[in-house]
Amino acid sequence: MSTSIGSDAFALIAILLTSLVVLFLLRHFLPLRSTPAYVLVPIFLALFFPLSIILLVPIDLASSLRAEDEATRGVWLPGRVILVAWRITYWLTFALTWFILPLLGEYIDSGYRHPKDRFIYSLRSNCRYQLIVLTCAIGGLVYVFLQNGFEGTSVKALVMALAYCWGLIFAIYLMGHGLVAVPRRLYRNADISTRLRKIQSWAPAVYERMVDSHTALEDLEFQTTQLRQRKNGISRDHQEWIEEIADGSNLPEARLVSARASNTVIPVVVTDRFLAELTRKLNRARHKQVRFDDSWHRLIQDAVNTQAILDASASRMLDFGTSSPLSTFFERLQLLTPYTRYLLHVHVVPKLQIFLAAVLSIASLFIVWSELVKFVAPQLSIIRFTVVSHRQSEDRKVHFAGQIMASFWICYMCVAALASFGDVKVWGNRALVKRNTYGESATWYAGQVAKLTVPLAYNFLTFLPPDVHRETTFYKFLGQLINLTPLGKGFDFFFPIFILVPVCATLFNLYGRIKGIFRFDMVEDDDDGSASWREGRDLIARELNNTTTSASPIGLSSHRTATSTAPHPPYRDSDPGTQDRRTAPASSRPLPPPNQPSSRLAAATAAAEEEDETFFQGFAHRVRNTFDTIERPDWVGKRPKWMGGVEGTEESSGRADAGRGLGRWFGGRPDDGRVRL
Repeated sequence: MSTSIGSDAFALIAILLTSLVVLFLLRHFLPLRSTPAYVLVPIFLALFFPLSIILLVPIDLASSLRAEDEATRGVWLPGRVILVAWRITYWLTFALTWFILPLLGEYIDSGYRHPKDRFIYSLRSNCRYQLIVLTCAIGGLVYVFLQNGFEGTSVKALVMALAYCWGLIFAIYLMGHGLVAVPRRLYRNADISTRLRKIQSWAPAVYERMVDSHTALEDLEFQTTQLRQRKNGISRDHQEWIEEIADGSNLPEARLVSARASNTVIPVVVTDRFLAELTRKLNRARHKQVRFDDSWHRLIQDAVNTQAILDASASRMLDFGTSSPLSTFFERLQLLTPYTRYLLHVHVVPKLQIFLAAVLSIASLFIVWSELVKFVAPQLSIIRFTVVSHRQSEDRKVHFAGQIMASFWICYMCVAALASFGDVKVWGNRALVKRNTYGESATWYAGQVAKLTVPLAYNFLTFLPPDVHRETTFYKFLGQLINLTPLGKGFDFFFPIFILVPVCATLFNLYGRIKGIFRFDMVEDDDDGSASWREGRDLIARELNNTTTSASPIGLSSHRTATSTAPHPPYRDSDPGTQDRRTAPASSRPLPPPNQPSSRLAAATAAAEEEDETFFQGFAHRVRNTFDTIERPDWVGKRPKWMGGVEGTEESSGRADAGRGLGRWFGGRPDDGRVRL
């Protein structure tokens, strides 16, 4: 009789390693010392159980179809242990996804001081969503009762089927986008010059968001300062609350004058609801500022490193200089010489990225093909041949190599879905920031990971032959309840075919066409065009010039410092508001103030158009300058007395009439007297 001692040891080691991976993820995105335990523990569980599913599904396959040969037998566990593991994993994941994490996220984001008020606010915020879900559940419950009768299993089947279908809708869309975007991103980043151009094209948008986040935070902090200075109509408890809010304010005195111009409205009577809303806005604004400051800093660092790789092609020596304060431990290690570092980043890494892009592209093709044929012709599924053994001398078994391939497929499907969160613009202002992720954002992302993993794992299970996946404990626990009604079985049959929609939309850039027609941007487009990379190049160069005198080689200078330390503009003979900004090169223009992002983008676009002008446009400009600079005789601008003029006075000079006559044919002449060369 075979025992599972070796498999038990492997399972315990896998659980320990999974826990360590989750702890490292939490340490990377959250400040562990300052984050309370009631936030860390649910997030830890919401990440631990989905990661354990990646290992639990292959173990379930090998346990249901295990071979008798010990040399090829995979990791297996007794059936009772597998069933208990699925019950614990599924129902805890279900509770975290639909109840605990949504309540915890609103509790963190409430803004109230006392736990009771926070909990009441969280309940009110989630009741709206839960009522919508309950309404849908009641309609589904009526259908299930009519189909299968009044049984307790019907309620359980309805709950599990609705949760699976709701998660599968998002999982298929996000996975379809990621199956194309992940390999394509790897392939494009293999070209160093293309990568640098992409970084430069991102710079204007990142800089503008950083400036806007600073401005929004300053307006809220000024409103807090006004509340702090107010003495009438505020109780003692509210005054203490305001003092707590103002403790984290760092609004400089120089910004008070400009902040007063903002539309800050303070009610006559200050209430708990108003202070909670102000606290909530301040917390979001501070984390938003940290988020975009971190994005701008990392963009500058990536631009410097990429430019160094390009410049190293001549000397064959690559040195990134002093490490950034935000660099990881492995980035600070100096294990390679400048020559070996050059070989690694110029020859090895690009070829490795191309190889991974090719492998993942083939894997994406296999997944899409298996989605299309798994119910129509399951024998044509390619993934089944990589997991299940098809030797002629034995029945279908899952060996250890098949378990490794099953873990790879599930892991890649989950990575493709989760990688799309950074591209799809439907998640509000939530983002993951290194060591500074907002608590509400962390709970939301953890909930999405828990919500998507179970549908993707069961969706992978359906790639295998019916006589294989129906023998697993996972199917008996979840699959039978999903297929309990014809509606659930039909949804599981037809809906995965819609993976072609996000795949084709991403592959053929349908999002860009939708954006051009409806002015609605759904995803982050890597191809921002050549209209903004020049401005991004100038912004990066200006940032580096402003930080040369600082202690850090790549420090992040504030937008106020960048504005004040920029070089003075050249001499101009007209009002600054009417001056043509195209007369000064982009490298000599100072960065615009934070409240004028549109003028900065307009100036950059004009500069790009000037550099991209055609031969005929340049010829027209020079012919116009020739006619505009002709000096006419003095008598041309005078009128005799019999024509109504005053003799001896010049009504207009030759330059005033530059906009008429032949000069009008070539676009006229600027009113400030400058000449285009």
